[in-house]
Amino acid sequence: MQYRFEYRRYCLPFRLPLRTSQGPWSEREGVLVRLTDEGGRAGYGEAAPIPWYGTETANEIETVCRGLGEQVTVERLTAVASHLGCLRHALAAALAPSSGHRDPPAPLGVAALLPAGRAALAAIPARAEAGFRIFKWKVGVETVADELGLLDDVCAALPGGGQLRLDANGAWDRRQAERWLDRCADRPVEHVEQPVPAEAADATDLLLGLAGDYPTPIALDESIAGEGDLERWLAAGWPGVYVVKPSLLANVAGALDALLEAKAAVVFSSALETALGARQALRAAFAWTGERRAVGFGVWPLFADARFDGLVTTPFIRWDDLERINPEAIWNALT
Repeated sequence: MQYRFEYRRYCLPFRLPLRTSQGPWSEREGVLVRLTDEGGRAGYGEAAPIPWYGTETANEIETVCRGLGEQVTVERLTAVASHLGCLRHALAAALAPSSGHRDPPAPLGVAALLPAGRAALAAIPARAEAGFRIFKWKVGVETVADELGLLDDVCAALPGGGQLRLDANGAWDRRQAERWLDRCADRPVEHVEQPVPAEAADATDLLLGLAGDYPTPIALDESIAGEGDLERWLAAGWPGVYVVKPSLLANVAGALDALLEAKAAVVFSSALETALGARQALRAAFAWTGERRAVGFGVWPLFADARFDGLVTTPFIRWDDLERINPEAIWNALT
């Protein structure tokens, strides 16, 4: 079967820049794809790369899309280079548009994203009142001393039974990570995401050592974004959490099967994609049959143009909420 292939690149400003250890992130770049079969049925996908995570770039994706031409076959699409994981993900989604769910699965709990620094303190009360109990705080943005000084205030602001996820985005060296993990041991910290850089020469040994030395679980994030990363960490017997961003995975089903077989602890997370990509990523989270943890999709409103936002951020996401996301409307919004 032949498909008509179309793509549209986007560059969308965020409502507010996201402060991370890599600096401020002010806009989202990516590529939407559409495949229309001979019967006129269209499928959509989103390639939402994060190059500093180790993915391909939007420029690389656009170059390959331009070279595919207007008429493509499945064989042509599946021959896209394996290191272009985000593009392969988008093409697979467009080839297999999902239908409805006869028996909708149980709702997914959601973790609320907090701003970095002291601004987190002002954000917690309203989110707690809305019903959130898991909160993700970006750290590694200010000095270790300043953020450690805030940690007890942030913990004290949590609602009863609330827990904190700390996301360092690889900002710390070994000594700094040890200071944080030592401090977290008797505080309501669910896990610490990516305390040291994924690209460090000794990252594997360092992360495994930290995971074995401290009681607070460590979560891999950037460490499992590249080709073959997940397989390497599964082979190493990683004892902590895997933060899975489905939008960055070329073969989502295969990755989830491997994680399920390993009885891994998994947290599904947003890649700050548009609603089109978020819809597909959340379908993967709903399909997970292992232990469920609150998903990291409490990120909206995200874009300056609200047409590209996903769902209204609430403590739970229901399957029916995904059905209200219209991929064609998001595609058309880029015209």
